[in-house]
Amino acid sequence: MLAVIRRLLLFVAALFGMSLLVFAALRILPGDVASVMAGVNATPQRVEALREQLGLNRSIAEQYGSWLGGVLRGDFGTSLLTGRSISAQIGVRSQVTFPLIALGMLIALLIGIPAGCAGALATSRPARQSFRAISIIGGSIPALWGGLLLILLFGRGVGLIGILPSQGFPQQGWQNPLQAVMSLLLPAMTVGIIVAAGIMRYTRSALNEVMGSSFIDMGMACGMTRRQATLRIGLRIIAPQLVSVIGLTLAEMITGVVVVENLFALQGLGSMLITDVGNRDLLTVQSELFLLSAFFLTIGLVVDMVHQLIDPRLRAVKGGIQQ
Repeated sequence: MLAVIRRLLLFVAALFGMSLLVFAALRILPGDVASVMAGVNATPQRVEALREQLGLNRSIAEQYGSWLGGVLRGDFGTSLLTGRSISAQIGVRSQVTFPLIALGMLIALLIGIPAGCAGALATSRPARQSFRAISIIGGSIPALWGGLLLILLFGRGVGLIGILPSQGFPQQGWQNPLQAVMSLLLPAMTVGIIVAAGIMRYTRSALNEVMGSSFIDMGMACGMTRRQATLRIGLRIIAPQLVSVIGLTLAEMITGVVVVENLFALQGLGSMLITDVGNRDLLTVQSELFLLSAFFLTIGLVVDMVHQLIDPRLRAVKGGIQQ
């Protein structure tokens, strides 16, 4: 219990440090938001009036305290350019980005782990070389090129097998779940296939190392075949490392979906961030970056907790330290 509390406190401290870093980094950037909003022909009086209206004339400490207080209440403020609630905009965009990441990771796991196991269990040299080549080629495919290829194959109206929508997301969102999933399927496949290659490569490599250990020999001595011992014992042994790889990959996918969202015309957080950076919407950008940073840190916390659950060696070490 103390270990969980300690991790939660470290998580909160990391969030606070990240908020400071994001806030300070954006203030270092050149340019003035008020000048951008006022336009190139604006008078100095107009620019100063906008600075006062937006609170940009206050001290940095006051601006940070006001923003952080709003974040703690779940209020990210109002966009400096559009005047719309940032929380509402992020909420709408998150309905696209996070399901896209989840669906892409599901596809990656369904492809990567079985293919990695098959590659490790392959006995003939041509089969092993084929799995190795597939993992290398799959991981080398650029997301833009892979997405275009999938559109040409499965895109409705343009593809050889036109069964899936290739542009946009339903305006009603998730009120029609089937339509929403169908619109995310092609972009999720684009991300998932590339990620699956990395998971496949790691799973195959880790299982190859475990197959030469005494654990597999003991399983075979108990009556298992090599295949059964590898799948039942080997996967359990590499599970903690596999969870770490999946967690890191999941965190990286938030940046990888930016290209995919633009290719498939999806109004997600990635496209929103690019637009707001170009428009110098400072408050919206810092809220988006903080949210993405919190997502990264949350994944790290979850991975750490899962390690404690699936690896009894860590619990034993913790118990020994506490004693």
